[in-house]
Amino acid sequence: MATAPWFVLSPNALLSAVGLLRGPDKTVPTPADDWQAAVVDVVIPAYKEEDNIVHCLASIQQQTKQPRQVILVDDGGKDRTVELARDFAESVGMNLRVIERATSIGKTPTIKRQAREFDSDVEFILDGDTFLESPDYIERCVQELYKGAGIASACGVIEPMRIKDRIALEKSPEFQRWPGASGYVDAHAQRGAMSRVWWWFTNVYRECLYTFLQRFVYRGQMVFFGSITNPVGCAVAYRRIYIKNLFDRYEPVFGDDLTNSEDIFIGFALNNEGYRNIQLQNVQARSEEPEVHRLPRQVYLWSSSFLQSCYYFDGLLRTPFRTIKRWNKRRRDRASGEARRVEDLRQVKEQYRQPFGERFTQQYGRPIGWAMFLSAFEKIAFPTALIVMVALRMWEPLAVTLVAEMLVTLSVLVAVAKGKRLQMLGKAIVVTPLRYFLMLTEITTIGRFAVDLWVTGNRRWRK
Repeated sequence: MATAPWFVLSPNALLSAVGLLRGPDKTVPTPADDWQAAVVDVVIPAYKEEDNIVHCLASIQQQTKQPRQVILVDDGGKDRTVELARDFAESVGMNLRVIERATSIGKTPTIKRQAREFDSDVEFILDGDTFLESPDYIERCVQELYKGAGIASACGVIEPMRIKDRIALEKSPEFQRWPGASGYVDAHAQRGAMSRVWWWFTNVYRECLYTFLQRFVYRGQMVFFGSITNPVGCAVAYRRIYIKNLFDRYEPVFGDDLTNSEDIFIGFALNNEGYRNIQLQNVQARSEEPEVHRLPRQVYLWSSSFLQSCYYFDGLLRTPFRTIKRWNKRRRDRASGEARRVEDLRQVKEQYRQPFGERFTQQYGRPIGWAMFLSAFEKIAFPTALIVMVALRMWEPLAVTLVAEMLVTLSVLVAVAKGKRLQMLGKAIVVTPLRYFLMLTEITTIGRFAVDLWVTGNRRWRK
């Protein structure tokens, strides 16, 4: 979620609006491979997830497309995660493989090792604190993944996990087959009063953010570019061989120190090669959100990872400055008839098709690079503008800016929140102060990134 525009009335948001008005690529895909034959392994990175692991596994058991196996990687948590997972898997006949680590080494090595050590076609990453709400989540992701060789990742819409969502899953036949279901007491429902208040506040804020980002910004990017900047990493299907090749290429350079959030680096790296990250609007998963006092830390990890990825993949960021060169190439190809000849020779049709390879990115950029460039601009320029207005005591322009921005924000959220418009309006008003506070924390993120880059030379960026 690192590319969320801070202001709704922003270049990146307007770009998404243009994409929605423009409409998608109308090419009808003719996939070369049958998605139904794809072998899927689900990999669950988990660290101290004893309160969530049964919900996570029960949601997999509900899926219309079942994986070949579920690989639980316990990252040195030393709690009851593995015990409960094995108990559940045995009761429902799930093919569960457990990998227990003595100490924590992080999520990035987990994705890398399973991409290398197993031979599935699809590596589906599902965090231990996330469950799949849609029973066809895996099926739809795999189906879309196989519509083109250029599609490297597919995810659905992610929403905050609520108590009532957990209760609904606990009542499902899959959960009830677990022997522990009869006397199960959900630790989340036993939270103290203040803890539940802070958790609710985070959920409300994230619901507003996710609705705007996924139902508007990402949707517009998908229509315009056929890709989003990065998949939402808590419930995402990857073409395993693409991920393996990615780590084989970048591990000698970075080791496991990619960035502070692995899914953002992976998304940038895939876009850099000409692949696509797609998001489906009709399947949904729910992920546990931190309490409000932990939000700044999580926002820092996402935001800093975006800046770090921009630094590593500067060819994408320079896309706007390659536009004329790209247009000239397209005009030459059309004039020579080369583009038409290539299209006529293709037996397999694919939407948003473009040449693969980093060399093409360095020469001409990628369409999705526009979204990355504008996101980077907003991330730095908007918080800075607010601080400058405060420092210069420009109170009237500041007030007009904030009021106008808030009105536009509320209008867009109400427009995209079908079926719950009034509810979303109230929630958006409640979390407005938190939204502006987190916007100002970006100055700290930018400062730390600048120090890492130009003072200390620190590149040990790892989640």
